[in-house]
Amino acid sequence: METLQKNTQKQIGEYVADDFRTAAVFSKYKIDFCCNGNRTIDEACEKKRIDSNTLVDELETVLNSKTDQSIDYKSWPLDLLAEYIEKKHHRYVEEKIPVLRQFLDKLCRVHGANHPELFKVNELFTASAGELTAHMKKEELILFPFVKRMVKAKIDNQAIQSPQFGTVENPIAMMMHEHDNEGERFREIAKLTNDYNPPVDACNTYKVTYAMLDEFEKDLHLHIHLENNILFPEAIKLEQQFD
Repeated sequence: METLQKNTQKQIGEYVADDFRTAAVFSKYKIDFCCNGNRTIDEACEKKRIDSNTLVDELETVLNSKTDQSIDYKSWPLDLLAEYIEKKHHRYVEEKIPVLRQFLDKLCRVHGANHPELFKVNELFTASAGELTAHMKKEELILFPFVKRMVKAKIDNQAIQSPQFGTVENPIAMMMHEHDNEGERFREIAKLTNDYNPPVDACNTYKVTYAMLDEFEKDLHLHIHLENNILFPEAIKLEQQFD
C-alpha cells in the first residue's frame, strides 16, 4: 500500500470511503470526517494542533491490520487462548463501544425523524454494550483465572482447589446463555439495518456506523466461537482430569 507520510494531502473523506476503520482514528482526535471530510490530513491536523505523523502512524496501523482466519486456535494451550481472547476481543469491544454509541446518538438526532428504526438500533446496542461489559469482567475476574490455574496445576502435576462456583461448568453455562442473548440482539440489529445496508440518503457517518456495526458483529461471532466451541469444552475436559 502507499506510504501515508507521503500522502497527507489526501482528503479525510477519501480515507474513510476507502476503509471505514479509519473513521475511529479521526473520531478519536475529534476530526470531522463527515461534513468536513473534504480537508486534507495536513489541514485538519494544523487546525487541531495535532502532529500529523502521529495521526498517520495510527492510520497505518489500522490499514495494515488483517484478520487471519487460518489460525489453528484448537492447537493453542488454554491459558494462551484465554489471554488472547481477553487482549484481542475484549479490548476490541471496549474500544468500539464508545465510538459506536457516539455515532448512533448522532444518527438518532440527525436522521431519527426519517428513520425511526435508528432509535431501536441504538437501544439494542446500548443494552448490548452494558451486558457485554459486565459479561467480559466476569470472564476476566472469575472464569479465565480459574482456567489458567488449572493449566498451571496440570503442568506442575498439582491438585486444584475446588472453586467457589463448584465446577467450571456453572460459569460456562451462564456465559453461554449470555452469548445467546447477544446473538439474538445482533440478529435484531441486522434485521433493523437491512443487514447493515444504509439507506440512499445516508451521510458518511451513517455509512460508517453501519459498517462498524457489521464489523462488531463479525468480531463477536469469532469471539463467541472461540469460547463456546474451543475454550469452554476444553476447560470442562481439563477439570475432569483432576477428579
